[in-house]
Amino acid sequence: MALRLTVAAAVVAMLAAAWGLLQVLGLPSSLSPEVLSEWLKSQGAAGPLLLMLLMIMAVVVGPIPTLPITATAGLVFGVIPGSGIAATGAAIGAAIAFWIARFLGRDMVRRRFPENPVLAEDGSQRFLTIFIFVTRLVPIFSFALISYGAGVTAISTWRFILATFLGMLPMTVVYASLGSAFAVHPMFAVVAGTLILGVMIWVPWYLRRNANSRLVHWLGLDQPEIKTDPHLMRR
Repeated sequence: MALRLTVAAAVVAMLAAAWGLLQVLGLPSSLSPEVLSEWLKSQGAAGPLLLMLLMIMAVVVGPIPTLPITATAGLVFGVIPGSGIAATGAAIGAAIAFWIARFLGRDMVRRRFPENPVLAEDGSQRFLTIFIFVTRLVPIFSFALISYGAGVTAISTWRFILATFLGMLPMTVVYASLGSAFAVHPMFAVVAGTLILGVMIWVPWYLRRNANSRLVHWLGLDQPEIKTDPHLMRR
């Protein structure tokens, strides 16, 4: 417990330091692409790193919207370089959020739900990878909440990062190419993210009730150790 508290305090301190640096450098209060682009241009060669840092903060902290930052990347650095900078920052931020949740909450969740197909030790990697990929394709879901939620599931780190990067890449390029503001209310994104996490846990439980279906087998949700013996159910 002491180690977890120490790590949590260190993470908070680093996030606070990063936010303080951005404030010292004059980060504008408005996050519209037009205002952000002027600020980044004034930072010279540090601009790409600052945009990446801002994207990391947006993903880890959550309420900071990522869409205007992505649009700004396209305005300032061009579609391809801007997409690469924004996607890299988002992937790093997602990995940080993932590992925060994994380190602080994975063991507790695994013990609490030992037979859940996505939370157990041997949860379905294929199902989780597809699910993360799909949620990254749809930008209405809270990027931070999905990252933290994935951290307490059974998905491996490399699968999470790969599904995150590939899933978000198409819309990252789209928003970077449009280069204009796309406002999604933060509370709407949080609610949508909460709902999708609930579905992520409920769907495999529901599919297990049809344990012989091809879909269940393909998704890897038919582990023998979590099946229910029908003879025991009739007793």
